[in-house]
Formats: sequence, structure tokens, C-alpha cells
Amino acid sequence: MDSTSGAAWYGQLAKPFFAPPASVFAPVWTVLYLIIAVSFGYVLLQTLKRRFPFSVLLPFILNLVFNLAYTPIQFGLKNNALASIDILLVLGTLAWALAAVWRRARWVALVNIPYLLWVAFATVLQLSITWLNR
Repeated sequence: MDSTSGAAWYGQLAKPFFAPPASVFAPVWTVLYLIIAVSFGYVLLQTLKRRFPFSVLLPFILNLVFNLAYTPIQFGLKNNALASIDILLVLGTLAWALAAVWRRARWVALVNIPYLLWVAFATVLQLSITWLNR
């Protein structure tokens, strides 16, 4: 994937008035990936120790898969429609994950609120970009 051409392509897309500058994304995702690593890692460890059932871990795994698929879809394939479907899956699996872990480790759900808020914003942004560039 050529990130330069993906970034140039994204820069040329019509965006809504609330789209943040490109420089915002890297720092936000750096913080979010730290939160994800610690909290999702905790859920994985608890599942491996058989303290959590696999049903708690499953939405976290799916969330990571969909999260990691977003960039290649959006910037590699340059496919807004597929990226919109993917970001909806990121949002849905994140909500599922936080609901699944709530009774066992509330701190995991609470620490992921910034991630949930950002993904909700990113979903509205992606759907808006997809609509504006149809």
C-alpha cells in the first residue's frame, strides 16, 4: 500500500465542515492504541487464565480485526463504501465488547470511553465523506 498516494487521494475528497485536520489523527490514535493494548490485553490474559469466557474476548478480537482493516480499505483500496461498512463494524463490535466486559471488569469499559467516542465521531465522519463523494 502506497501511503503517499492514499493520503493524496484522501486529501482530495470532499469532507464535511467538522472534519479535523489530518495532523489530529496520529496523536489521537497513538493514545487510543495505548488504551486498546492495555485493556484488550487484560481481557486476553484473563481469558487465557480462564477467568473470562471466550464470549467476552470474541468481540475484542473482532474489533481489532475490523479496526486494523480500516486503513488498508480506506487508503489502500480507496473504497469509501467498504470503509463505511468497516467503521460501522468497528463501532458495533466495540459497543458489544464493552457490554460483554462490563460485569467482569468495569474499568476496561470505562477506560475505552474515549475510543468509543472517537469511533462514533469517525463513523459519522466516514459516512459523511462517503455520502459527499458518491
